[in-house]
Amino acid sequence: MNFEFFISQRLISEKNTKNSVSGPIIKIAIIAISLGITMMLIAFATGMGLQEKIREKITAFNGDITISKFSSNQSQISLDPISIEQDFYPHFDHPEVEHIQAVATKFGIIRTETDFEAIITKGVEKNYEWRYFEEYLTEGRLPNNYKEVKYSKEILISEYLANRLQFQLEDQVVVYYMKDENSEKPRMIVFDVVGIYNSGFEEFDKSFLIADLKQLQRINKWQKNEVGYFEILVKDFNKIQQVTEQVYQQVPSELDTENILQKYPNIFEWLSMFDMNIAIIISLMILVAGINMITALLVLILERTPMIGILKALGATNWTIRKIFLINAGYLIIKGIFFGNLIGLGILLIQKYLKPIKLDPTSYYVTEVPVYLDYSYIAFVNLGTLILCLLFLIIPSIIVTKISPVKAIKFD
Repeated sequence: MNFEFFISQRLISEKNTKNSVSGPIIKIAIIAISLGITMMLIAFATGMGLQEKIREKITAFNGDITISKFSSNQSQISLDPISIEQDFYPHFDHPEVEHIQAVATKFGIIRTETDFEAIITKGVEKNYEWRYFEEYLTEGRLPNNYKEVKYSKEILISEYLANRLQFQLEDQVVVYYMKDENSEKPRMIVFDVVGIYNSGFEEFDKSFLIADLKQLQRINKWQKNEVGYFEILVKDFNKIQQVTEQVYQQVPSELDTENILQKYPNIFEWLSMFDMNIAIIISLMILVAGINMITALLVLILERTPMIGILKALGATNWTIRKIFLINAGYLIIKGIFFGNLIGLGILLIQKYLKPIKLDPTSYYVTEVPVYLDYSYIAFVNLGTLILCLLFLIIPSIIVTKISPVKAIKFD
């Protein structure tokens, strides 16, 4: 092994000499591997980041799974109340259920002196999971709906609605609600703006206003133990279909379950296309890197034909000589992988923390390119590239076995 390593190091030290034909080709191969690693890391980080960020935004406004009454109503408006006194509330007995919360929604209209806007008021309870809105908060604070008061007037409004209707923190917002389907006169409720959020998901930001659940119970003339529906947050989103079926089996027969994959199929079908794009990019990058390394190895072998002849004459076996070239090629691959990681992770870290690259939220549902960094796919990209490139090189290294010592020593 020491002999093989010594010879491979000699190949490396001589490959960039002025008279070496393989020098520029090897440089191109290293650059190709570096660019391939960079592109694969960016594809993984941004593709998975976009999927994760959009899923989080949908979950913030809808939960992962909803439990509601069977109804022909396909909108997000709560029509028929559900009793909060359920066996599965406030703690759902399932290992994959992270949190369950009671909510209600109601259609309303915000009215100002010069304009109006149709909105959906989402009423939330005191144990509502705020972690997503904490991230989206741009001004003010979250509503303090857990206070021991009859009902809270504090609301969270989107930056889109605040700009559109000229609202600021501590302003009062007048919202009109219909009491029921038969009522002719709407009911006016005055809210206080205590926080402004921007999720970047314009479809939701245009519509949702976050208020106290007790306000909607009062407007709908529901009892204190009646809510619109329940939202469930799951621990592992990849298991959401399985968890949805199991949750359905655990709830009463008059209740139905629906997850966000079923509720927003178009968005998630679009997101699933990123998996295919990532697979295509990885395949192309590894193929390009493999072809460049094959070319570099062939040129290196042809350039070192006299040396191969001498080694064979001295008794070296074909496999020993092949290993010498494979070790040398492995060094070049690792060098390309190192620079690829340096460039790729550098770009991703800049985007993650400085966010220089922006996106149109109307098309991508996010305001900047999201970055998801995880050791698993970084290791997969690096080890996969190294192993596959070395496997590609085993076949062209067979040319070593075809070289005759007598002819090779004469070769120039």
